[in-house]
Amino acid sequence: MPELAGRVALVTGGSRGIGAAVAVRLAELGADVAITYVTAKDHADEVVERIADHGGRAVAIEADSTDADAVVRSVDRTAAEFGGLHILVNNAGVFPFGLIDDTPLAEVDRTLAIHARATYVASQAALRHMSAGGRIVSIGSNLAEHVPFPGVALYAMTKSALTGFTKGLARDVGPRGITANVVHPGSTDTDMNPADGDGADGQRALIPLGHYGEATDIANTVAFLAGPGGRFVNGASITVDGGTNA
Repeated sequence: MPELAGRVALVTGGSRGIGAAVAVRLAELGADVAITYVTAKDHADEVVERIADHGGRAVAIEADSTDADAVVRSVDRTAAEFGGLHILVNNAGVFPFGLIDDTPLAEVDRTLAIHARATYVASQAALRHMSAGGRIVSIGSNLAEHVPFPGVALYAMTKSALTGFTKGLARDVGPRGITANVVHPGSTDTDMNPADGDGADGQRALIPLGHYGEATDIANTVAFLAGPGGRFVNGASITVDGGTNA
């Protein structure tokens, strides 16, 4: 029997990139999966179809992570659709780039809402449906730990917030048998940061392995934490970046 059979997962921002890879991997391991999207309905539908083609159950839910009420509704709908919720992957994100002098307050508020507030709100809502064995995994960034180039102060700040939140959450929910961890990807080949895009060569030069990661590299780490192998991993920050931050 697949190791996640009978489990229900919600992956926020699951229509593309790392989120889509995580959703598919969890489904391959037997979970029923819900994903959220904002505008990329066609991509979200493709992920659902891909899972269904392999015999899995999936649903795409439109939910803007800047809207706290929409985030809560997506959690509750997932639990209603599949009869529970066992795994939450806080993946929805944006990549604001620019020097601090040039970054307007509205962009600060938007990025904080998506990376920090939505993670808090989704986790809070998910815990109402979770019992012992529940898993909360947030997707951060290796830039939360080390910033080797300018222009990402806002991104790094908001992603580093996930480390503190995860450590506190692990203390809060560990006694209930629920774990909380954060995965910090490095340069990963997605449409947000393509391996052939502007600046890719500079990023690649920082990676001891000499190449970008694939979204499946991150998905496999999340799947481990979500499965039985991750039962004693709690409050951890796991960096998956090919050695960039070594």
